[in-house]
Amino acid sequence: MNIRNKITLIFITLTGSLMSVVFVIIYLFSYDYTDTEFFDRLTERANIVAQIRLEKDELSTQLYDEIRKKHVQILPNEKEAVYRIEDINNPVIPNELSIGFPSTFKDKLSNQKIAFFKSGNTYFTGIIYSDNEGDFVVIASADNVFGKAKMNNLQAILIMALLSSLVALFIIGRYYAGKVLKPIAEITNQVKEITGRNLHLRLHTKNNKDELAELSNTFNDLLDRLETIFDLQITFINNASHELKNPLATILGETEFVLNKDRTANDYQVSIQSIEKEAKRLDLLINNLLELAQAGHEEQGLLVDTLRVDELVFLAKDKIDEVNPENNVKLDLQYLPDDQKSLIIHGNQSLLLVAFVNIMDNACKFSDNKKVNVKISVASSQVEITIEDQGIGIPKKDLAKVFEPLYRSENARGIKGFGVGLSLAQKIIKIHQGTLNIYSEVDKGTSIFIRLNCIE
Repeated sequence: MNIRNKITLIFITLTGSLMSVVFVIIYLFSYDYTDTEFFDRLTERANIVAQIRLEKDELSTQLYDEIRKKHVQILPNEKEAVYRIEDINNPVIPNELSIGFPSTFKDKLSNQKIAFFKSGNTYFTGIIYSDNEGDFVVIASADNVFGKAKMNNLQAILIMALLSSLVALFIIGRYYAGKVLKPIAEITNQVKEITGRNLHLRLHTKNNKDELAELSNTFNDLLDRLETIFDLQITFINNASHELKNPLATILGETEFVLNKDRTANDYQVSIQSIEKEAKRLDLLINNLLELAQAGHEEQGLLVDTLRVDELVFLAKDKIDEVNPENNVKLDLQYLPDDQKSLIIHGNQSLLLVAFVNIMDNACKFSDNKKVNVKISVASSQVEITIEDQGIGIPKKDLAKVFEPLYRSENARGIKGFGVGLSLAQKIIKIHQGTLNIYSEVDKGTSIFIRLNCIE
């Protein structure tokens, strides 16, 4: 059974049960009211009978009978009986009713001067009437045919109303269950469109704060992490296929040159130094690429450690020095806070290093190794890392696209690169619940602001 049918069934069951309870209560109250109303009518009959029949006036009795037949509605199977109170304890009282009265009826009649009871659909009302000749018991009985018909009619109406309501509830419940589940169906359709080739797609989220919005945001966070890992792998493959070729080609070329024929000691020394240089470069590239590929994962997901941002920036500067010894990256430490605890964050060291190195490397590359200023500051429980260069800048029309994978501005087409560094850095900062913003002017430079949450 699908969720829509389950919701509809639960809705019908709960509402139908509630309506059934309400209808039963209505029926019971109506039944009680019908009984009370009919007993009241019989009590009035008994009082009239007592007032007329106990008077020693036959004319009055005859007059009563005529008036009742002409002007008073005769109740179905209506009977009356009058007898002395001394006979109340007899097992069977001989009277026109030809019925024995239950002991509870007699006791109540003796104590309260009025009593009621039912036998099937026949109702009995008894009163004690005091006369100058003594106390008498007056009994009036009749069948409540009309009351029974009314209750049967009410019962049929309630049953029909319940059945009709259940049908209506099924239609309404199924319709609104579909409305409720429609966002889930939309999420399902959107998820089906996301593959390994378009991991940049995200579920559409509204400003709602309900469970579906939370589900969409959680899934989008998962996609961010997956896309970051995919981008890391793509970066690894691109770098491995491109960057490793140069030192390998140099090493092979030098080896071939040395082995081609006998060389002088100086030639051997120069070639070996060249091979050593390229081997060190190759070793550095391999280590960096391995760090990039592994990115510190554990079984539960992203490996998160307690890190100090200033130390991460220092490590990133060291890596830039290794990759690009001619860089002009300057660390501005004058804004560091006195309380070093405010620099501590939760994060993945390998990933954050990749982000910082990519941004610094871009700053050096697009400014032709001009001065790049890196500043660390703390404000509002956040650590801010500002990286400012004096490079070619980014056109305003391209600012909204610089985070797209493989996208490069027109003024950057002639500069070596793959167009994945900034996109990858932005995703890494995002999965760390941080923000990355860019301010840039063409031919003046670019400023990148990274904000990460401190540990409270």
